[in-house]
Formats: sequence, structure tokens, C-alpha cells
Amino acid sequence: QVQLVESGGGLVQPGGSLRLSCAASGIIFSINAMGWYRQGPGKQRELVASITDGGSTNYADSVRGRFTISRDNAKNTVYLQMNSLKPEDTAVYYCNADVNYGSWYGRYRDNYWGQGTQVTVAS
Repeated sequence: QVQLVESGGGLVQPGGSLRLSCAASGIIFSINAMGWYRQGPGKQRELVASITDGGSTNYADSVRGRFTISRDNAKNTVYLQMNSLKPEDTAVYYCNADVNYGSWYGRYRDNYWGQGTQVTVAS
């Protein structure tokens, strides 16, 4: 019913920047919180940043001051601007959204994950 698609990942040198996008599609009435998670090699998946429908943001200590999360409610899209990238930022980044959606059978609220996009920071 709802699909999240990430884009914008790739290879970047240390100190560089990337901008990730995640677009939600489907019969969406509204999206509550949205967030970005990442899972690096040999690591657990961790929350990178989140943003509520009201625009309140939260960041992991490791990215605070370097990353910025934002959203465009008209496009059902969340972004992650990543600056001053470090090798330890290398991970698969996953979009997550808490969605109010509908179908022929009613209206629902559920949590969805994107497929992930690879970010590699290396020389």
C-alpha cells in the first residue's frame, strides 16, 4: 500500500557531501514521524536523524552539526543533507516513515522501511 524509495547514495571522499532523498508513495493521508537509520559493516542499525510532522528534529550525537534532516510534506519526501562526511559514516542508509494511509478496506497507520541506499566515504 505504501512504498518508500531512497536515492542519493554513492561514493564520496572524506569531507564531502551527499543529499539523500526518500519519497513515499501510495494512498497516503499524512505522514507522522520520518527518519533515517544506517547500518555500517559489522554494526547494529542505528537512528541517524528523525523529524516529526511538526518539524521537530533529533540527531545522533555522531552526526549532530554535520547532518540536517528535512521534509517536504507536499511531496511526502524526507531528505538528509550530509556534510563533512567521515569514513565512519559509511553504511547503508534506510528511510523510515510512520504513515497514515488508506485502501479500499479502510484507513490504517503503519511503519514502513525503504530498501536502503549505500553511502561510502573513502579516498
